[in-house]
Amino acid sequence: MKIVVVGGSGRIGEKLVYNLRQDDYRVLEASPSFGVNTITREGLDRALDGATVVVDVTQSPTLDGPAALAFFESSGRNLLAAGKAAGVRHHIALSIVGADRLQASGYFQAKKIQEDLIKASGLPFSILRSTQFFEFISGVVQDGTDRDIVISPARVQPIAAEDVAETLADLALGSPINGAVEVAGPERFRLDALAAEVLTALEDPRQVQPDSAAPYFGARLDETSLLPGATARIAPTRFHDWLSASLQAPPIAPRTARGQGYAP
Repeated sequence: MKIVVVGGSGRIGEKLVYNLRQDDYRVLEASPSFGVNTITREGLDRALDGATVVVDVTQSPTLDGPAALAFFESSGRNLLAAGKAAGVRHHIALSIVGADRLQASGYFQAKKIQEDLIKASGLPFSILRSTQFFEFISGVVQDGTDRDIVISPARVQPIAAEDVAETLADLALGSPINGAVEVAGPERFRLDALAAEVLTALEDPRQVQPDSAAPYFGARLDETSLLPGATARIAPTRFHDWLSASLQAPPIAPRTARGQGYAP
């Protein structure tokens, strides 16, 4: 069985490739850095030749709505067409919990279109909708100015990136579900409380200012916008365990001045 991980050089892709190879599966990394481009189609047919399973963990170069929409639509169409031509038997994609609800967000619209293309492709498929990564929340807190953090107090059930990769590996080794499944961490928090925990752990003097009107990828959140449903798979890693391990790892990159607030 040949498994192709498209986006194999990214945060989730690298972990997924490593996990599968640890179990001696034949895995091919596919990304521009490996000579495979889903937008230009460079190397795409060659990469998928003989593939049984394709796992799409690509990410758009920017989270801006129109650019993300153009990326996921073009990338999705090209990847699905190449998959059909190659006789792929299972197409898997990583999406986001709430992708079908937060359509005021251009980025979530883009992810919904990606899902719809897969469902209409005729390929056997599985879509994994994940809640927010611990790493993403930590990065957002650090990626700002020296001003206090303004963030929504909406509830979240975040997950470790490693647990997402493990769940994708399970899907890759199983039968297509021809639908979407959700995965989340074991605990619920408020976004502002999580942000405050990260600041405290990093000894960052800034304060968190909860604001229910603060945008999230351009959309306004309510209490449950980002929460998974009752049938979601629950991953094992707890936030405080992850945070403790992260603090013992090499230092987290310092904050930059690229953005302000929580969402693009």
